[in-house]
Amino acid sequence: MSDDSSAARIAVALRQWIAQAPAEAKLPSTRALVAQYGASPVTVQQALRSLAGQGLVETRPGVGTFARAVRVARSNDYGWQTEALGRAGNLLPELPAALEPVSNDVVALHSGYPDRELLPGKLVRAAFARAVRDDALMGRPQTAGNPRLQSWFAAELESVTPAGVTPPAPSDVVIIPGSQGGLITAFRALVGSGRPLLMESPTYWGAILAAAQVGVTVVPVPSGPDGPDPDALRRAFAETGARAFYAQPSFASPTGALWSPALTEQIMQTIRGHGAFLIEDDWAHDFGITADPRPVAAHDDAGHVVYLRSLSKSISPSVRVAGLIARGPARTRILADTRADSMYVSGVLQAVALDVVTQPGWGTHLRRLRQQLKARRDLLVTGLREHAPEVRPVSVPQGGLNLWARLPDTVHFGQVIRECREQGVIIGPGDEWFPAEPTGQFIRLNYGGPHPGAFPDAMRVLGEAVARNGERVEQLVRTV
Repeated sequence: MSDDSSAARIAVALRQWIAQAPAEAKLPSTRALVAQYGASPVTVQQALRSLAGQGLVETRPGVGTFARAVRVARSNDYGWQTEALGRAGNLLPELPAALEPVSNDVVALHSGYPDRELLPGKLVRAAFARAVRDDALMGRPQTAGNPRLQSWFAAELESVTPAGVTPPAPSDVVIIPGSQGGLITAFRALVGSGRPLLMESPTYWGAILAAAQVGVTVVPVPSGPDGPDPDALRRAFAETGARAFYAQPSFASPTGALWSPALTEQIMQTIRGHGAFLIEDDWAHDFGITADPRPVAAHDDAGHVVYLRSLSKSISPSVRVAGLIARGPARTRILADTRADSMYVSGVLQAVALDVVTQPGWGTHLRRLRQQLKARRDLLVTGLREHAPEVRPVSVPQGGLNLWARLPDTVHFGQVIRECREQGVIIGPGDEWFPAEPTGQFIRLNYGGPHPGAFPDAMRVLGEAVARNGERVEQLVRTV
């Protein structure tokens, strides 16, 4: 049993003890708890820290740990805020299931982040240790970012830029605090409140949230396993007068689509013909499996593509650092918006990100990551085909972290999700990934999450839930 699960087990038992104990009761000593639960002192301390974080216990140095008095809940009337806040100018959508925290004893197929074992933990810890000894700890970073990190982002795009196309310069790069902040900045600086923004449907829920926060008018463009419909994109530009299109050309979330060179050229002809911007989100750049990413920005030197690449998913969720590449007046507006919004990105986080991606071990980590993602993806796909054949993958993605699949139209979608959850399998409903009405009963399964060995059993749970719901529908039809 892992230390984490042992600590969780001890915390559960102590919560039950506290619920029956009088207020201010003293908990058994650490030594007594070690003996009682057969755990190490470190594990017991982890459990106590967890309880303290929940406000259930307090530690008094030199005295012991005590149950805290339970505060009696009382209702609060916040009605006065209705008048103070006034009419909501733009209601934001609820945060999706992808951000829902869950316990360690479930199979979490809903999260959008990779498992800890897929992250370069040793490189990150070593980078933080070096960063605390660096001037970045006390200095004020430049608004556009660490010059060396700007150069790294520019060089990464230059490495895939074909001959005859001028690659971006380091001065074209703006370092931003994660991709979500970059999307908000790009939508606000390039589109603006009340103006139309074309967006793939389905697409990344964070982009839908960013668009709602900025107040742009989202115009959905149908997109499938190969990317957006180029004819629909042309019509949308012509009908709306939009000047920007948000898309994920490489391993799109949730569909996993990878644009072909021919589709890329069609889309860029439309973009150029309308004097518009492509806001390219290259979030999965480091997650290629059987194909490499194909950044559209590498083929554009006229300033039509505004390119966003985050390192938060590939290095660590705690390292909120991304690079945004833009040229000309677009870059000036983006930098001005960044300066007004966040002023600058933490110098320590920039130093850590730069340290990690410039270490020799970074390349080794990415090669190993590709192998791990392939094994996980194939395990999930095989489990789905064997145990839930009625759930059809839209395609087998060549990269990214997600499998996009469709449930039969004859089952009760919400009931399937609930029954899986009751069996310890958390699935992300696909409705949250559509900027307009969903076009079917889709689910997004993250094969980058924890417990990959449980994927076959999880797919068995899913298959049984689908089968049960299908039988109920058939019985209902026969009854009618």
